[in-house]
Amino acid sequence: MNNTIKIFLPAVISFITGILLTPIATHYFYKYRMWRRISRENNIPTNKATGFSKIHDSTAEVSTPRTGGMIVWISVILTVAIVAIIDYLFINDQSPKMYFISRGQTLLPFFTLIVASIIGLGDDFLQIFGKGKWTTDPIVLRYIKIGIILLLGLIIGFWFYVKLGVTDLYIPFYGFINLGYLFIPFFILIMLSLWSTSVIDGVDGLSGGVLASIFTAYALIAYFNNQADISTFCAVITGGILAFLWFNIPPARFYMGETGMIGLTVTLSVIAFMTNTVLLLPIIAFPLFITSLSDVIQIASRKLRNGKKVFLYAPLHHHFEALGWPKYKVTMRYWVVGIITSMIGVIIALIN
Repeated sequence: MNNTIKIFLPAVISFITGILLTPIATHYFYKYRMWRRISRENNIPTNKATGFSKIHDSTAEVSTPRTGGMIVWISVILTVAIVAIIDYLFINDQSPKMYFISRGQTLLPFFTLIVASIIGLGDDFLQIFGKGKWTTDPIVLRYIKIGIILLLGLIIGFWFYVKLGVTDLYIPFYGFINLGYLFIPFFILIMLSLWSTSVIDGVDGLSGGVLASIFTAYALIAYFNNQADISTFCAVITGGILAFLWFNIPPARFYMGETGMIGLTVTLSVIAFMTNTVLLLPIIAFPLFITSLSDVIQIASRKLRNGKKVFLYAPLHHHFEALGWPKYKVTMRYWVVGIITSMIGVIIALIN
């Protein structure tokens, strides 16, 4: 089967599956009131909460489901099943298969997507159905999440190192360098860095549009690297994200939540290593990294400069809101920047 059909048809199936799945999912999201019980404003000191409330819709936060990311990864799972059925019923043994889950390319990122998404779903459920401090995203919960991500990164990094024999890091315009056993902690560091970018999920449609351009970029990179299965996998994720985005145009029907952000960002780290483009991540995923970096800069500035801030609010998208930008303008400009930086990343990847 032509690789182009193999890539695009599952992506379309994923999008259609997500569109059909959403009304059913939405019914249960609202039936079981799957949103925050307590607004994030409750975690902010009173003198700061007053300013934050000007750019933050606390009413929507405690009335809009936060598990919308399920649409993405469930669409991917259902697409895998549908493609397997199509292959079984309509593709004979002499014809190339459309099924794209393979041991050498996509089994690991597919496993990562499912496990990381379930971890994120557990975090969402704590803030939806939990009691006491667990509904307010306490510091102890953040440490637990970091510990879980560290453990997951250790397992996946170990798999790369031992099972796949990956020890090299590709440096653009230079070549490969061997990290040896240091590959494992380096992988964990990249995974943690990408996980921290989940702070971008703060404005309707923002994270979905940015992630769609990133996974599209990786579908192209993998395609030109002759990694057809990875290319298809990324395209299928993009299809699921676009289905999510269809219902996330303001006003959002639901938010991505941790089940979407942890699942997608952690999976992205695996795909970057599979395609030898780890050091291009800050370019391809520039909106993610700059948003996460704004948080780091703000925290460091407050600690080192006696409480002085660099941004009006962090993460960065809230800074722009505080400047007076409407939410739709913040979102659209993030999308534009994301598309441009993704294109730049693809170009650099292809000329290497």
